[in-house]
Amino acid sequence: MRDKTQTNSAEPGDRLIRAGAIVFFLGALATLVTVAPLFLHAKPFPTYMFGLSMLMGVGFLIAGAGVLRSIAAGRRQARAGR
Repeated sequence: MRDKTQTNSAEPGDRLIRAGAIVFFLGALATLVTVAPLFLHAKPFPTYMFGLSMLMGVGFLIAGAGVLRSIAAGRRQARAGR
């Protein structure tokens, strides 16, 4: 029996995972920009730039919530299929 889910269909939690990945990479970029003056012996950026580095953790949490949502949807689907 073939699976009825199409390969390009969006599962619950997929958007959260994608959004989390984007936020994570923005945080990673902010971290690189914030740390660069330390290696270049330049004037450091203002303190709020260090706060932008925290986007890495926020993105990781968003993606984790998407994974948990996807797992919960899979369990509900498995129970309904019995």
